[in-house]
Amino acid sequence: MPSRRRFLGNSLAAAALSAMAPLADATTLPATRSIPGDGRRLPVIGLGTWQTFDVGAEVATRANLGRLLSRFAELGGAVVDSSPMYGSAEAVVGDLAHERDLRKRLFLATKVWTHGKAAGIAQMEESLRRLHTPRIELMQIHNLRDWKQHLPVLRQWKAEGRIRYLGISHYNSGAYAEIEEILRREPLDFLQINYSLAEQESARRLLPLAAERGVAVIANRPFAEGALFGAVKGKALPAAAADHGCRSWAQLFLRWILAHPAVTCAIPASNRIDHMEDNMAAGTGALPAVAEQKSLARMAGF
Repeated sequence: MPSRRRFLGNSLAAAALSAMAPLADATTLPATRSIPGDGRRLPVIGLGTWQTFDVGAEVATRANLGRLLSRFAELGGAVVDSSPMYGSAEAVVGDLAHERDLRKRLFLATKVWTHGKAAGIAQMEESLRRLHTPRIELMQIHNLRDWKQHLPVLRQWKAEGRIRYLGISHYNSGAYAEIEEILRREPLDFLQINYSLAEQESARRLLPLAAERGVAVIANRPFAEGALFGAVKGKALPAAAADHGCRSWAQLFLRWILAHPAVTCAIPASNRIDHMEDNMAAGTGALPAVAEQKSLARMAGF
C-alpha cells in the first residue's frame, strides 16, 4: 500500500495539498483528554517516531526534524513515542529535545523490548541515557515481550519516580486475546494499540475494556501504514467533511479515531512539518462525537 509520502508525491499532490488548510491561528492549542488514573490531561494528537526519526547522524535531516519537534511543541503537542527497536529514533529525539530545550514541554514515551529482567533494566537505562533524562513519563512493554519479567520492574521504577506511568503496547490483532487477559488481571496506566478506519477490531475487543479498567489508550498506526491514503487515492475530500472539522484526508482519518471516547491520544508519525501541522489541526476545536464516526467512515468509503 502507498504511504502518505508517496500518495502526496504523485500527480494528485497538488489537489491533495490544496485540501489542507494551515492552522488558522498558530496559538490554537489542541484539545486534551484525561489520563484516567490521575486526571492529567494530554493533547489528543501526539507524534510517532517509527522510521521517521531513524536518521542516524545525518545533519540536514536532523536539523529538519529539530524544526519539526520545535513546531510540534509550539502548537501544543506533547506526546512523543519511541522505542529501542526504532533504530536511532530514541537518540535523535533525545538529542533534539536537549539541544532545543524542549524536555519540559514533552511527554516522552518509550518501551522495553527484550527478554530477561537484567536485559530489560539495561535497555531502559540506555533509553534514559539516549533521551537525556533521568526519568520519563511513560514506559511500555513493547509487543508484550517477556511482560511477566518486565512489569514488576516497571512498578518498582514507578514507585521510585523514574517513570510516571507504565503500560503495554502492540500493533497486531493476533495479540488481542493476551492483551485482554493482561488488562483484566494487571493494573496498568496505558495501552498502546492499533486503531484506525482500516483496523477497527480493537474498538470491539479492547477499547471498552480499557475504559472499564481506567486505562488510557494511545492509538498507533492511525493511517494503517499509509493504506488509508491508498484507499482514497483519486478521491476529492467531500465538502461535508468540513462540517466535522476536517480539511484534509489525514484530519478525517484522525478525527474518526478521536471520536471514540476511550482514545486518549493518537500518534501519527511524520518527518514533514506541513504534514505534522495538518495532523495537529485534527485535534483542535471541539472533538467529534462518537455518532460522527459512521459519517466520517462513509466519506472515506468504509
